[in-house]
Amino acid sequence: METLISRGIIESYFGKLSDCLNLDAAIVGGGPSGIVAAYYLAKAGHKVALLDRKLSPGGGMWGGAMMFNDIVVQEEAMPIVEELQLSYRPYREGTYIVDSVHATAGLLYQATKAGAVIFNCYSVEDVVYKQGRVGGVVVNWTPVLREGLHVDPLTLLSKTVLDATGHDCEIARTVARKNGVRLDTPTGGVVGEMSMDAAEGERSTIDNTKEIYPGLFVSGMAANGVSGSFRMGPIFGGMLMSGKKVAELMSASIRQQQ
Repeated sequence: METLISRGIIESYFGKLSDCLNLDAAIVGGGPSGIVAAYYLAKAGHKVALLDRKLSPGGGMWGGAMMFNDIVVQEEAMPIVEELQLSYRPYREGTYIVDSVHATAGLLYQATKAGAVIFNCYSVEDVVYKQGRVGGVVVNWTPVLREGLHVDPLTLLSKTVLDATGHDCEIARTVARKNGVRLDTPTGGVVGEMSMDAAEGERSTIDNTKEIYPGLFVSGMAANGVSGSFRMGPIFGGMLMSGKKVAELMSASIRQQQ
């Protein structure tokens, strides 16, 4: 029985990994915008993998605000909440309350049910860069990087790559720094996020969701961080709408490359 258990896990996992060596969409970061993007891309029939460095993907959504595990979603994002079958209750002034643990688990469930593959405990340390275009990600185990071990990575090729790494904008920073290129931002680099303005942060999150370099897209807080806009705190409608918007942009790019 012990051998059967081990063999089943090994054969299944490496089959899954082998199938993801060539992707339509590689999503780096498992926060709400990345998970929603994975859902809509998989729903559209694209081969998509989401890579998150943590054991439990979900980003900052799990903890709500200060570990009060409720979040706020505004009216404009409720069609996404309803499509993903999340429970909610009305609050005030066009806002709704959602249990953050329920919401995060629900997003992950719907994304994987739609066909997205999630690899947890993966860190993306670089991108594949060919002929002036981002064409994949360079991955390693998170514990390898945390321990500072000198272990070479593997690569997953992808028609599109999404930086959904949140406040740090890690993939955008790497692309600009290592390749000496200009991003589609006000400065040509990662501007960095501003302090909190919840209403403006929500609006600009969606506006800043875009392709910032050939093959490289940004969503969620990474979109605001790259373009120098505001943070917004524990209101998540903008994150959900950003994930849907970027999925549509990436889907169009994928179709153009086929």
